[in-house]
Amino acid sequence: MTARIERLVTAGQFTLDGGSWDVENNVWLVGDDHEVVVIDAAHDVDAIVKAVGGRRLTAIVCTHAHNDHINAAPALAERTGALIWLHHDDLALWKQTHPDRDPDAGLLDGQVIEAAGADLRVLHTPGHAPGAVCLHDPGLGVVFTGDTLFQGGPGATGRSYSHFPTIIDSIRERLLTLPPETKVLTGHGDSTTIGAEAPHLEEWIARGH
Repeated sequence: MTARIERLVTAGQFTLDGGSWDVENNVWLVGDDHEVVVIDAAHDVDAIVKAVGGRRLTAIVCTHAHNDHINAAPALAERTGALIWLHHDDLALWKQTHPDRDPDAGLLDGQVIEAAGADLRVLHTPGHAPGAVCLHDPGLGVVFTGDTLFQGGPGATGRSYSHFPTIIDSIRERLLTLPPETKVLTGHGDSTTIGAEAPHLEEWIARGH
């Protein structure tokens, strides 16, 4: 059975640098009727557990460690036995939300997370956060970009641990080199494609945010 992709939208707050903002997050599930991977366990563990259903959860993959992408991860791991994966460069951010619970494993650039026929290749794409990653599956024709690339441009870089020139380099070198028809499945909001975003790179650089 070919892996399929499901989207669950959860709501909560993003908190950083002393501020809080109401947000809706995309929680992505990749798998089949038997096993599944969750990308970004955000806000609502009960809703995520319900979406997983009776399937075996093989991994909880964090695209980065801003609280709105990881706040439900430890509870989800506890209820399912799945391991939490995070790039080590985001440990300082992770500790702001979960000071007493470390991730279980470190994501490495080029590593492949497998689930039900899906092969999610880790692309280290710092900028929005030091340990931000995207997950590319050529077979499914998708890349999960977290908060690195959205419909209309790069993720925000105005707060701690973020850097605009770095996110531009990540997008130029790691994402815009993917096939143009690759579907971009984002951490918030609507999906897009690499081909739809690639022509706008110079505009984003000129805007400088």
